[in-house]
Amino acid sequence: MPLQLEINDEFAQAVDLIENSRRHLFITGKAGTGKSTLLDYCWNHSQKNLVLLAPTGVAALNVKGQTIHRFFGFPVNISVPQIENKEFKPRAVRIFKNLEAVVIDEASMLRADLLDCIDAFLRLYGPEKDKPFGGVQMIFVGDLYQLPPVINSHEHDFFAQNYDSPYFFSAEVFKKIPLQVIELKKVYRQKDKDFIDLLNHIRNNKIMEEDWKRLNSRVGAGLGGRAENFRISLTTTNKLADEINGQCLDGLDGAVYTADAEIDGDFGKEIYPTSKELNFKIGAQIMFLNNDSKNRWVNGSVGHIVGLKERDGRIRYLEVRLQQGQRLVAVFPFTWEVFKYKLEGREIISESVGSFTQYPFKLAWAVTIHKSQGKTFDNVEIDIGGGTFATGQLYVALSRCMSFEGISLKKAVLPRHILTDYRINEFMSRYSDDVELSDFSKRKMLEQAVKTQNAVEIIYRKEDGKRYRRLIMPQKILPDRLLAICLERKAPRTFLLERILNIRLHKTPD
Repeated sequence: MPLQLEINDEFAQAVDLIENSRRHLFITGKAGTGKSTLLDYCWNHSQKNLVLLAPTGVAALNVKGQTIHRFFGFPVNISVPQIENKEFKPRAVRIFKNLEAVVIDEASMLRADLLDCIDAFLRLYGPEKDKPFGGVQMIFVGDLYQLPPVINSHEHDFFAQNYDSPYFFSAEVFKKIPLQVIELKKVYRQKDKDFIDLLNHIRNNKIMEEDWKRLNSRVGAGLGGRAENFRISLTTTNKLADEINGQCLDGLDGAVYTADAEIDGDFGKEIYPTSKELNFKIGAQIMFLNNDSKNRWVNGSVGHIVGLKERDGRIRYLEVRLQQGQRLVAVFPFTWEVFKYKLEGREIISESVGSFTQYPFKLAWAVTIHKSQGKTFDNVEIDIGGGTFATGQLYVALSRCMSFEGISLKKAVLPRHILTDYRINEFMSRYSDDVELSDFSKRKMLEQAVKTQNAVEIIYRKEDGKRYRRLIMPQKILPDRLLAICLERKAPRTFLLERILNIRLHKTPD
């Protein structure tokens, strides 16, 4: 059930800066730190003319907002030159002239080129012509260590030639304007400090030998049967999840029931929250896809269908036994709506332009790691199949679970399964000394500095444990140490890589 709202210091700072400043913000935090709660709070309490957007249709549906492309009217292949040359023009500009703030959720999936398109568009059609983002405050919410932007094979050369990375923070516009980062630090999903530390090590690819042993102690760990323990499998692919769900459904006795969705207005197939034709049986394990208005369940709650009530040959409602508290609840069809922002006077409001009515669940003996993002489970079996293929994928899977004891691994986790991107560490290290750099990230950042002859500021730990900062020019990287010129003392120095705690890139001094 939803936790009582706790407004901690970082939460309060974020709310204050959103409401009382025009600073561009990136609000981030580990899994389970309350990013979605903050988003919901700001939407319900802000006095600004703001809009909630997301890179994907499903993410937009979850925040009751619009996709970026839909709000701005962008075609799929939009580019900055098309906007600047006015090859693309919006149908109506009044709403953009009255815009005060744009909030973009799931910012880890926001591409740098798309953000530059937003900047170019708002410079032309926003409240303050030619200013970055047209004078509109930009607020990005998400965890960069989770799922990355989607880049197809044909676009890799484009990004290699034009951007330092595909992430939003590499957009050209941020070379000219500051971005303030606020990190929500209190984890609400997990309570066990050892488990939280393990998740942090995986998130930052700083996993030690003892971490490997502890993590892989969960290979084949017994969680009991699916039925009695509501065990859910997290998979890397839709195919694997569909196979598990199909096998489990076939294994149940009794008739298959089908519920047909009612679709009205402009509600595209690509954002259907669940199946148009939803097949289930009595005994099926399901996952809810909405937050109940009576607070009986939340998006991600798991339960079993135990009965149904019919009238005149039609299903009136389903009876579901929730995992939490073993509570029996009546479940009726739910209506999701697609919203569109419009201007009413000088106020931006949202109106419904389409709806999808269906029972608010999906079969959930298995779900993909991607679709589990933002959800919380008690007992998970993680099946990485042929391996992970996206940065942050294993971290997302493990951090869905409330406790370490609730995890079972189908196969051992290997170093190659933990995929991270050193460019995220490089970006985050600019704003926090607390970023833990993996050996891989250290080497990549230092190799880049040597290649481009850029100075870096390091935080270095001495033998006595004390830390100090040094501005250096890296010269050569050896297996366990770095040869560099200390720019303050103008003398060569040697630094042990294991004692370099943080690295920040600097422009080459004149």
